[in-house]
Amino acid sequence: MKYGIHLLLVLLIHVKALGQEIPYTRVFFDNSPMPKNYFYSSAGYTSPSWVKNSTGKLPVTGEVSFTPGNALELQYVSAPGGRWQAEVLYHPLRGMDFFQPQQKLVFRLFAKSNTAPAALPAIAIGMREAEKTSAFLPLQNYIRNYKPGEWVTVEVPLSSFKDLAFQKPEQVDVIAFRQQTDDGKLHELYLDQLELVPSAKAASINVLPQLLQANGYEKHVDIVWQKITDPAVRYIKVYRSSDNKTFRPVAIQPPLYSRYADYVDTVGQTFYYKISLLDNAYNETSTSAVVSASTRPMTDEELLTMVQEASFRYYWEGAEPNSGLALENIPGRTTMVASGASGFGIMAILTGIERGWITRGQGVERFRQIVRFLDKAEKFHGAFPHFISGKTGKVEPFFGLKDNGADLVETAFLMQGLLAAKAYFTQDNEQEKEIRNTITKLWRGVEWDWFRKAPETDFLTWHWSPDQAWVLSHQLIGWNETMVVYLLGIASPTHSIPASMYYSGWASQSSKAQQYRTAWGQTSEGAAYTNGNTYFGIQLPVGVSDGGPLFFIHYSFMGPDPHKIEDKYTNYFRNNRAIALINYRYCVENPEHHDGYGERSWGLTASDGPWGYSADEPVPHADHGKITPTGALASFPYTPEQSMQALKNYYRNYGSFLWGTYGFRDAFNLDENWVSPLYMGLNQAPVTVMIENYRSGLIWKLFMSNPEIQQAIRKINKEK
Repeated sequence: MKYGIHLLLVLLIHVKALGQEIPYTRVFFDNSPMPKNYFYSSAGYTSPSWVKNSTGKLPVTGEVSFTPGNALELQYVSAPGGRWQAEVLYHPLRGMDFFQPQQKLVFRLFAKSNTAPAALPAIAIGMREAEKTSAFLPLQNYIRNYKPGEWVTVEVPLSSFKDLAFQKPEQVDVIAFRQQTDDGKLHELYLDQLELVPSAKAASINVLPQLLQANGYEKHVDIVWQKITDPAVRYIKVYRSSDNKTFRPVAIQPPLYSRYADYVDTVGQTFYYKISLLDNAYNETSTSAVVSASTRPMTDEELLTMVQEASFRYYWEGAEPNSGLALENIPGRTTMVASGASGFGIMAILTGIERGWITRGQGVERFRQIVRFLDKAEKFHGAFPHFISGKTGKVEPFFGLKDNGADLVETAFLMQGLLAAKAYFTQDNEQEKEIRNTITKLWRGVEWDWFRKAPETDFLTWHWSPDQAWVLSHQLIGWNETMVVYLLGIASPTHSIPASMYYSGWASQSSKAQQYRTAWGQTSEGAAYTNGNTYFGIQLPVGVSDGGPLFFIHYSFMGPDPHKIEDKYTNYFRNNRAIALINYRYCVENPEHHDGYGERSWGLTASDGPWGYSADEPVPHADHGKITPTGALASFPYTPEQSMQALKNYYRNYGSFLWGTYGFRDAFNLDENWVSPLYMGLNQAPVTVMIENYRSGLIWKLFMSNPEIQQAIRKINKEK
């Protein structure tokens, strides 16, 4: 018992030091969302030794696992004169940078073959960046009660790897296995739950699982449980049955979530579920009561609603609890609010009220929470920082110390949502008056004109720091995602910029603007803002290169209706549609021959990727084989037929790895057998909102009903 108390005290101290963040366990492998092989691994050999591999990576199997649904497969032959080695690599996730104490390496091992202890691999840890690995240790020395045919626990104190000079456990990002003997026999092992954990004994769980409901869709069932807050709970373990008699474990889910989307790939069948809880030592509680649901065929309209609602939940169920605002990504930091994603999420919540996923009363309470938080949050000349602590309301310089002040683009994305909300909450009661009045205060407080830097300046500047001023000095020059900044700046009732800046700044044809566009587009096509070239049979009036990533036609057009935005160069609905069709036709033509591209799988834009975040475009140098679902799905207003094809393909054919708690995961790359573990705050909401704009025009109507916006458009039109 005293060890459990010690662990809780260690965790509480750690949490306090990290601004109330709940520390993660540093996991190298728990499950692979993709079949065939594990992307973050490697395996190779020198004959006559051999290690089983799939394109140089460790295979995964669902036939046996310690935690459902799969494990790493380690088959090898250790022969005289040969050598084999395999590595499991740690994949750092954006914002997952706070951990429990890391004092020992623990994993589970299953020997299917009758492997003698001495014939097990040797093990080491390493650091990829330094290209260093510790000396290899005999694995059998760290297993208690080894027995082939059973899962056994391997525990290696990090202090045992004495010759690897790492200063912090976070530097260790390789777990390596290699040949130890040369018996020439085939050995079949499985590995699961590879992680770095504290030395203290796990605390006991003090709650029981409560499974609340199950809802059936076409090929998946959503199950929902009572939110788990007990810090001793490591995972929720999900059991499924098709006859309500024989249950088998199918998944584990971190307590960060209170639901699980079980993709059964079966239409027209009833499934039964129960759950249990696992502690940090994988001790299991009793199971919950059973709930059931049936899958069923769904119409196109039902599929649209299903996808919208799932993405909406990111902002409703997944919100930072103190502020009610959106997180940058999930999983990731749990107390850090992202301003732009929050603005997008506000529009998703409005859609949720209108669609009946939550009541108006629930929405009103959330919005009162949001606007009260924003009213007190730290601002710089009325503009919000990119990231805000949900606990304190203070700036979080997540992207570096230079980004410790105002972010005008994120502020514009936030205001876009707030102005739509102001137009929505029109009832004559104190609650909705408070929402409207606070939004008006926030809107009037943004000093858009301050971000000119000087009265004679043609451009708005993206960032301002309270102690470093304009250190980042990034001017806002279109074509990109930032048109809404100029629109709102011109519309401001208190700190407006001249309408002439639309052409001198955003649509500038100056030498500086042309150099800027040429640099990021790696071409002179579109350098003068206008383009006029034809790509894949589509003429593009405005845009750099082939039009750029698709978020350019989403982020500034979730509130502003592109049908009604027209300058002397183009109408932006037609222009955006051209960009979407170019992106689509590029993926159909697939000049780089990427696996999976085609009429039903397209959409190059900004998202997580196998090698980190990137903004992909329909040009070979910016095409990394990565498809991002929001690309096609947020383009529904422009390409409804092509977007619907993509939605059905992603759900019906790729749903086993792509569909999850908050809808479609951020991105996938079939060349690399990779799918993102993340849901991104900037990518989930455009799915909900732009599908709604396609279906009803709701958010467009709300935003465009603001008198200041209408006046700004008239001012811009006079500048033609």
